[in-house]
Amino acid sequence: MDKATALLQELVQTNTANGNEAAVAAILQREFEAAGIATKLVEYAPGRTNLVAEFGDGDDLLASTGHEDVVAAGDESAWTHPPFAAEIHDGKLYGRGASDMKNGLAAMALAFIALHNSGFDHHMRFMATVGEEYGAMGARQLTTAGYADDLSALIVGEPTGGKLIYGHSGSYNYKVKSYGKSVHSSMPATGINALEPLLDFGVTERTLFDDAPADPIIGKLEHSVTVMKAGEQVNTIPDYAELAGNIRPVPTFNNAAVTERLQQTVAALNARSAGRVEFELTHSFFPVLTPTDAKLVTATQAAVAQVSGTAPELAIIHAATDASEFTKSANHFDTIIFGHGDDTENMSHRLNEYVDLAQYQLAVQEYEAIARRYFA
Repeated sequence: MDKATALLQELVQTNTANGNEAAVAAILQREFEAAGIATKLVEYAPGRTNLVAEFGDGDDLLASTGHEDVVAAGDESAWTHPPFAAEIHDGKLYGRGASDMKNGLAAMALAFIALHNSGFDHHMRFMATVGEEYGAMGARQLTTAGYADDLSALIVGEPTGGKLIYGHSGSYNYKVKSYGKSVHSSMPATGINALEPLLDFGVTERTLFDDAPADPIIGKLEHSVTVMKAGEQVNTIPDYAELAGNIRPVPTFNNAAVTERLQQTVAALNARSAGRVEFELTHSFFPVLTPTDAKLVTATQAAVAQVSGTAPELAIIHAATDASEFTKSANHFDTIIFGHGDDTENMSHRLNEYVDLAQYQLAVQEYEAIARRYFA
């Protein structure tokens, strides 16, 4: 088995479902330090460790990043190939994270090592993060610590099916909590039904963002109430209820505008409710958009065409990535999302997730070529 396949297999066999990323960080650190590349472990919590590797110097700094965690495998007996066995069949490596996104993480790491070993002396940084699948805590921690403050450009190695993603919507999660007074359902007037304001919110929310202007590139804002919880039994007026929703902000109606609109709506509910309604922001990931004529975009198109014979298709997506956190830095830099593995709508988070090994091997060459073209 070749080294690239062996590394990917080892990463997929390491169960990092919503945690345990320190094990992946240790594997990557081993590979980098064997090549003489300096690394730093940045602990988020016990067993959850980001890794930063760096070489070269200069003001122009190109970084690559990927996340170490994966989503839960679910019912493992439903998988045709065990989710953490990393079995190889007909040129495909199966397992949770094979597509999203341990193949991208491994490919970027191997390209990083190949560049260093070749004597490439431009300024390069590699960042492996914890918790991208739920909260992006690692990217947030590294951004707060200043690791994005000197970047010139950033490649996020998520699976895009070989498309060059130059922009994506944000992702915004919130809760609305309602507090009332519990009484027997035979005497509802003596209590306060915590569910009623949430039902009103649900009706209002259907048209709440109808006037939000669509972004000319990313498109329109999307929103949905996705969770509602209330009550313990049918003959008791509930004294607590909550709902949760997800919104996909766009540059023309951003996260701050979304927060303001939701807070105004909750204030209006409180003004006419006998109970109390609270708004809670859970996660706020920003939209990301890079001009298509940016240096990183054109360099990637040229490099991929050189390696594979075809320039990648330019596209946008409506999923969020760690880029939403890194781009919160006051420093402005160009960002793209580019990787192999099937795209996020078709393969990631599904049973029998896999990556085509030929595409994975191609990605290693492409990431190396992108760096060379970027600094050419």
